[in-house]
Amino acid sequence: MRSIARTFAFSLGIAATAIFLIMVGIFVWRYPMEEREFRACGVVANLLDRATVIDAQTLTVRSTPALEELKGDSPNLWYVVSAGDLVSEYGSEHRPALPFAFPYRGPVGSSVFSTLDQKSTFCLAVAQRGSLRLTIMFGEPQVRFGRIARNFLARRIFSILLVALAFAATVAIGSALAARFVSRGIERVARRALAIDPSAPQGLISLSEVPSELKPLVEALNRAFGEIDAYIRMQRRFLGNAAHQLRTPLTLLRAKIEDVPEPSLKAELVRDVRRLTSLVSAMLDLARLQNHAIETRPIDLAQITLEVLADFSPSALDAGIELALERDGDGPFLVQGVDAAIRSALANLVGNALIHARGARRIVAMLSRDGVSIHDDGAGLPDGAGHKLIEPFQTGNAAGDGAGLGLSIVREIMAAHGGELIASSTPGRGTTMSLRFPAAAAPVRSSQLDLQER
Repeated sequence: MRSIARTFAFSLGIAATAIFLIMVGIFVWRYPMEEREFRACGVVANLLDRATVIDAQTLTVRSTPALEELKGDSPNLWYVVSAGDLVSEYGSEHRPALPFAFPYRGPVGSSVFSTLDQKSTFCLAVAQRGSLRLTIMFGEPQVRFGRIARNFLARRIFSILLVALAFAATVAIGSALAARFVSRGIERVARRALAIDPSAPQGLISLSEVPSELKPLVEALNRAFGEIDAYIRMQRRFLGNAAHQLRTPLTLLRAKIEDVPEPSLKAELVRDVRRLTSLVSAMLDLARLQNHAIETRPIDLAQITLEVLADFSPSALDAGIELALERDGDGPFLVQGVDAAIRSALANLVGNALIHARGARRIVAMLSRDGVSIHDDGAGLPDGAGHKLIEPFQTGNAAGDGAGLGLSIVREIMAAHGGELIASSTPGRGTTMSLRFPAAAAPVRSSQLDLQER
C-alpha cells in the first residue's frame, strides 16, 4: 500500500494544478471579454504592423496567412495604413468618415475612437518605424478568441510563470505540512499502540491524542484490544482452573497406585503419574506468571546460583558430571527480581542440562553483570533447535521424558522481570542457556541493598 502522506501530497498537487489551469483559463476568457474591443484592436494592429513593408517610395501591406484569416472572418473589415505621404487602404467601401486627416501627427500609442456619425468605432495605432511614423486605422474586425488568448499569454508569459511558481511553492509547502501533520498523527497512534503490553492489552488509546480523521481507526483498535484482553484473561483462567482441578485426581491416583502388587507395573505407573504431575504443576506455574504482576526487590544472583548448584550436586555426582561456578569480575551480582522465580528458572536450566546434555562432563554457571549463563560441554543441538525448545511442549529428549514446558516457563519468568532467555548451541561443543536481566535492574550496589533491608 502506498504512503498516505505521499498519496495525499500527489493528489493535492494534481488538484492544485487543475485549479490553477482553470483559473488561468477563466481569467484569459473573462479579462479580454470585458475589454474585447480594445484587445482585438491590439491584435489587429500587431498583425497589420508585421504585414506592412516600407521600401523606398512604396508602402505595401503583404497578404499574410493571419491577415487572410482576419479578412475571411471579417466581411466588413477596413483599414488604412500610412507612413508620411505613403498610404495603403483596404475595404474603403466599408470605411466611414474619419475625424483625422493623413498624415496623422498624433502621439505614439493605440486608442479606440468613435466615427463622426457616432454609429461605430475604429481603432487607431501609431508606431515609430525608423524616421517614419506608421499610422494604422481600421474598423469592424472579427478576431477569434484563440488569437486574443494567444496574444494575451504571449505578452504576459513571464508574469504567469511567476504566479505559477508562487502558487506551486505554496501548494508544495502546504501539502508537505499537511502530510507531516497526518504522519505525526499516525506515528502518535502507533507509539501508543506499541506501548501496550501484548500479554495484557487492556490499555486504551486516548481519542483526545489523535486527529479526528483517525478516531474511527483508534476506536476500532481499542475495541480489538479489549476483545483480545478478554480472550487472554479467559484462556488464563481456564488454564489455572484446569491445573487446579487436575491436581486432586492425580493425588488420588497416586494413592491407588501404591496398592498395585506387580512391581514393574507399579514403577511404570508411578513414572507416568510423576510426568503428568510435573506437567500440571508447570501449567499452574505458567498460569500464575501470566495472571499476576510480580513485585521485585534486590537479590544476590551469585548466592542463588550457588544454592541451586548445591541442590543438584548429588544428581550431578551420580551422573558423573562436574558442576562449576565462574564469575566475570568481583561480586556481589545484584539484580531486581523475585527470589523464588529466579531460583526456579536457574533450577530448570541446570536440571535440563543434567538430563538432556548428551555426553556432558562439565556444567558451568557463569555469572556476569547482566545475568547468568548455564553452559554444558555436551553434544549440543542441531542448528535452530535451541529456539524451538523455548516454545511450550517442545522437548529435546528423544525418549519423551519431561513435559516440554520448563524452558517456556523460564522465558515467562524472564519476561516478567523485563529480561530474556537466550539459547545458543553448537553441535559438538555444547549448549548455553542465558538469563539476561535489563540493564536498569543489574547495577544495584550492596549499600543500597543494606538500606532497603534496614
